[in-house]
Amino acid sequence: MIPELLLPAGNPEAFFAAIEGGADAIYLGLRKFNARGNAGNFAPNQLQALLKESQARKINVYLTLNTIIKNSELNELLDTLYLISQTTVTAVIIQDLGVLYLLRKYFPELKIFASTQMGIHNSLGCNYLHSLNFSRVILSRELTFPELSKISDRSRIELELFTHGALCYSFSGMCLFSSYLGGMSANRGACRQPCRRVYQIDHGSGFFFSLKDLELIDHIPRILKLQITSLKIEGRMRSAEYVYQVARAYRIALDDPNRIPEAKELLKIDMGREKTTYFMGENVNRAMATIPFTGIDIGKVEEIDDKGFLFRTSHPLKFNDRLRVLNPSGQKARAIKIKEMQVNQINVRSAVSNDLVKIITDKIKVDQGNKVILSGIASKGFSTRFSQSGKHLKLTMPIHRKENILNKIGSIKTGDTSRTYVRIPSSNWIRKLYLDRFDYLILNFTRKNWIEFDHRNDFFKRNRYRFIIELPKFIDENMLEYYRDFCIHWHQTGITNFMINHLYQLNLLPFRNLKIATSENIYLLNDAAIQFVKEQKISLYTYPLENDFDNLIKGKDRKGIVPLYFYPELFYSRMPVKIDDTEKLKDISVSYRKYTRDGITRVVPENPVCLFQYRKKLLENGFSRFLIDFSYLRPSQRSFNRIFDNYERNLQEKNSRIFNFKSGLK
Repeated sequence: MIPELLLPAGNPEAFFAAIEGGADAIYLGLRKFNARGNAGNFAPNQLQALLKESQARKINVYLTLNTIIKNSELNELLDTLYLISQTTVTAVIIQDLGVLYLLRKYFPELKIFASTQMGIHNSLGCNYLHSLNFSRVILSRELTFPELSKISDRSRIELELFTHGALCYSFSGMCLFSSYLGGMSANRGACRQPCRRVYQIDHGSGFFFSLKDLELIDHIPRILKLQITSLKIEGRMRSAEYVYQVARAYRIALDDPNRIPEAKELLKIDMGREKTTYFMGENVNRAMATIPFTGIDIGKVEEIDDKGFLFRTSHPLKFNDRLRVLNPSGQKARAIKIKEMQVNQINVRSAVSNDLVKIITDKIKVDQGNKVILSGIASKGFSTRFSQSGKHLKLTMPIHRKENILNKIGSIKTGDTSRTYVRIPSSNWIRKLYLDRFDYLILNFTRKNWIEFDHRNDFFKRNRYRFIIELPKFIDENMLEYYRDFCIHWHQTGITNFMINHLYQLNLLPFRNLKIATSENIYLLNDAAIQFVKEQKISLYTYPLENDFDNLIKGKDRKGIVPLYFYPELFYSRMPVKIDDTEKLKDISVSYRKYTRDGITRVVPENPVCLFQYRKKLLENGFSRFLIDFSYLRPSQRSFNRIFDNYERNLQEKNSRIFNFKSGLK
């Protein structure tokens, strides 16, 4: 079976480019609630016209609704779901568990796909979502081919695989960096791309987290042997020319793998970054990009005058091609569309490789030595309008029905007795703690530390009812049995409290009478999401780190754990970087540290987030469960006492930040 070829459509022109390039299906977003908020996206009337066009051509259309939802947005979300339910979209792509809850309960006719933002990276996750009536999983990009092969063999659900386009440094759905820099959450479609920025270290600077673009066209013959339903091209913010070129290339490769060399020639002018096979290849260290921008490096500025600039081009040029001129750091990019150019002081409409070209422009100021990047080519035109309009949609759900749904979501009951939870990353912390100052201890150890941890001592036996064992955020396919045995072992020692980082990890805990908590990695930003996890027999849950006070107050729920002290993992990645853990990273005025634990790279700010000063206000509003996380703090009895003194006195730690708590999550 040949997999479906799935192309992005950020606007009508890209839709027609995808169709003409040979797409079997396209994915797109409305202007709200999708993870590419900066793309053009579609208004409801455009969606209806597009669906009419796609039906005539027998093209599937998948609608992205893959952001996390705030409590204040549940009203508008219901309107959006109601609108979608009137259309013929093939499926809805989601991340938020609140969206899942509403779709399953009130719009069961809509087919649901799991966004890559859900971070599904093994067959247990795939099969768990299948049990929740998902029809398809869009897999994490960080899989090796052997892992993908096993997931294909063991999964009972349709699988979708990214094969081409931009890569995030962090696992999708687990990046907090953009949010930390000013509340622009990647999980809400507002990413500021911190992985593409220059960072300083002790002995230099560089684009340490900027990845090349993914290209798996050479792996098509191997992929065709697996049970993969759909091959996905990233790029809702890319041009129609990009969509067309990439669609043509993969259409050729899928229809006849013998023509892959021909297809690869088309991809040379996709205007993306350098290419990598990422974890599907043999050397992932080659996946880092030297320049974070898309396009082809075609020369350097050699001369400048008041009419323009000269450079020797390594690539043919023509009118309406687009250029980007970069300074040496690559940070300041200046864009221009070619409207006038000269070769040998003669006006021309095109130039060939090795011509000394003068671009006539007074719109941008460049410097000698600046790089010239070809960022877009003038290709065939594509329609920007739909020839027909679809049926009229009702834009809002009837008020009485909406109010009835919202009234059934969430509970206004407050928490019981105040509880304080402490998280530690190793057993070295245990001797530094005073257990009488808090209630529960979350153990988030590395595999090595678990092996060394002695559970036979009297201290463990006396206090095991207060220990909560936390499972990791990432468990690759080959480690599933290890962690199943791990859970059995610790249950046999008397541990009954576990914390999970993905809901599929429930299936690693086949025991009765357990108390299961969810970490902040399971996004519960709204009452509908909380309602969903409660129905999974989970009574203890943690609110997301990037949450804000306004969102907490606007929800009914008061029983979750509010993180009050932590070092947020801004990047959480399987990708290694060539920086020692001892080196300090700096970006403008903020410093960061990089850690590697169990093969995962984590970047955290040098200074913690501390919200102790809001504790009294939270208590007054019914919140009574709080988390203090020592994961990135050196074990110290003095630090423990100082932090708890400030916690109990409602005082903010010195040199700490408050993340989005006051300014708000955008």
